[in-house]
Order: sequence, then structure tokens, then C-alpha cells
Amino acid sequence: MDIGIYIVSKKIVILGSTGSVGTQCLEIIRNFPDDFSVLGLSAGKNFKLLKEQVQEFSPKYFFIENYDQNIEEAKKISLEEMVTLEDVDLVVMALSGSIGLVPVHEAVNSGKTIILANKESMVMAGKMLVEKAKLTGATILPVDSEPSAIWQCMMGERKNISKLILTASGGSLRNYSINELKNISPELVLKHPTWNMGAKITVDSATLLNKAFEVIESSNLFSVPLNNIDVLIHPESIVHSLVEFIDGNLKALLSIPDMRFPIQYAMFFPDRKANVELPECNLAELGSLNFSPVIPGKYPLFDMAMSIAQNNNSLMSVLVGADEAVVDLFINGKIKFLDMNYLIEKTIQSHQSIKNPSLEDIKNASEWGFNNVHQLIDI
Repeated sequence: MDIGIYIVSKKIVILGSTGSVGTQCLEIIRNFPDDFSVLGLSAGKNFKLLKEQVQEFSPKYFFIENYDQNIEEAKKISLEEMVTLEDVDLVVMALSGSIGLVPVHEAVNSGKTIILANKESMVMAGKMLVEKAKLTGATILPVDSEPSAIWQCMMGERKNISKLILTASGGSLRNYSINELKNISPELVLKHPTWNMGAKITVDSATLLNKAFEVIESSNLFSVPLNNIDVLIHPESIVHSLVEFIDGNLKALLSIPDMRFPIQYAMFFPDRKANVELPECNLAELGSLNFSPVIPGKYPLFDMAMSIAQNNNSLMSVLVGADEAVVDLFINGKIKFLDMNYLIEKTIQSHQSIKNPSLEDIKNASEWGFNNVHQLIDI
């Protein structure tokens, strides 16, 4: 008698399903339809795409603001309800910005396995979330390519780490002088040389603030002191990060810059799956790989973030909120590129920081940072 092999599909909810990470996550599910069952989807403003996704993947639940009817058979529930559903196996946190903080906290509190693309939550409340995960049994799996590379390189060797080395492309403006940046257009900033990402993260890549966020995220996720984490500019974006061990050996993770690699790894962890849709990394064709240090002063927001990251206070939350404000203003042509540095610096200087902030303190500080930027441009 033949015994059939049954694949138990993982039930998954995706917060931010219409964004860059969310759509690529659904692309992987299309390639492996027997391995995943979509239980819930959420979007910010793109109702048209969300409706198409609901029609294709038939989730039980959805969330989007300002719409209270069902979509097909899907019922609207809150983000917090969605991530705490009893039968959820995987929670994909693909929301951008501080809006992801409370859903991430609730997912951790419920002991879920979280595929985390929302680095802001780890920047604002990383220590709190990691400590809570130890108590609840939650698992946080990073999706950003650099923390994912570190995670994979550290596998089985966490006790022997000497240093983490994150790589950064340098963004779309890495070869521009300060004078050339004065009147740079949003369109040019959004043309990332190696990655295809969402608008906000592309701007944050140009300021290198995104890399500062990833340094802080990695420090919190892997319990490595900030002083033991370096950043190298690597224009080709092939080496995603490196781990240096106590015996002087280095491990690196290499792949073509494509977010589907770290997304798929997290979705199938601890297994790996062949995916013919993903590009092959042919080193012979790529030729040379280049690395250089971050030049002090070239990326003021990176320097600022690293200078305040050492303290466990509310300043990082203010920085996250202020950055959301300035990036949106810049993309919409209301401020210039270099204005972002000034507005964030003034906001940081104006904030009276709170030591060891609560979740509510963190949330309020981010909102304060966002609002303070808008007050500054209205003066």
C-alpha cells in the first residue's frame, strides 16, 4: 500500500502586502503554492492591488484604512488581531516605518514566528522586543539582506563572533559632492544603482540612514555591541554582509541583489528550496568586487544615528519619526535633499529624551518627531 506524502502548508499573514517586500513574498508563494496558505493581507492605501491579491489568494482576513465592507469573502480585522490569530504560523512584517511597532510587539507577545522587514521597530524598541521574545517563545527572522546575511553566516557559531561587517551600496548619490546635492531631484535619488526597493528605503539608502538602522537592528537581534559592528561601502551589492570570528576567519554571504533571496530563506527556514526564478550569481562574469570605508562627514544622518544609538532612550524613536516626515516631504518636492539633515538635527536637539522608555513612550516619541518636522517647515 502506497503512503502518500502530505505537505502541511504554513498559514501566513502579510502586513504590507502591496509594498515591495509584500509583493515579492506573494511572488514566492505563487512559485510554491502547496507550501503556504495566505490567511491575511493588509495594505496602506493601494486598495486596487489589495483587492486583486484577495481575489487571487483568498485570505480569510484583510485590513486597509477607510474601507469597512468585505472584499470577496475576506473580513476586515485590525492589524493587531491579524498577527495574533491562533492558527497563524508566519507573520510577515513588511510595513514601512513606525506604524509597524505595535503589530510587531503584539506578534512577539503572542509568541509568533515573525519574518521582519520592518527594521524601524527594532531600531525603536529592539531590546524590549528581543527580551519579550525570550519570554514568549517568539522567533524573529530578519529579511533585510544584510541582517539576513549575518544570520546565515552566524548559524551555529554565535559564541565565536568577533565582529559584524555590514555592506552598503552607498545609494544613488555615492559619487556626488555636497554642492551637487543642493538641488538634486527626487527622481534621481530614487534611481538606486543596484536594488529595486520602495521609495522610502531608497531615499534612506542615499542618506545611509537605512544602514545605520540596520546596524542597530543587527546589534539588537544578535546581541553584538555597536562598537563591534563596521560598515563598508560595496558598490556592487554582491557581498551582503560578513562575520569575523575570534580566530580571524571571515564568512560572507553572496548573491545577486534581489530581495527574494532573504525573503525566501526566512519563509522556508530552517529548510532551503531551489527556485529557478532567482538569478544565479556568476562571479566570473561579475569581475571585481570593491570595498571602502564610510567617509566621516559624507553621510551626516548616518553619523547622527550612530552617535545617539549607544543610549537606551527615546531619541532613536524621534529619529525614526522625523525621518518618515522628511523623506515624504522630499519625495513630494516640498523640501530639498539637504534640508532633511537640518530638519532632523533640529528635531533631535529639541527633544527631551526619556531613559528606558516604555512602548507608549516610544510610540509617542516617534509621533512627536514626525510632527515636529512639520512644525519646523511651517515656521
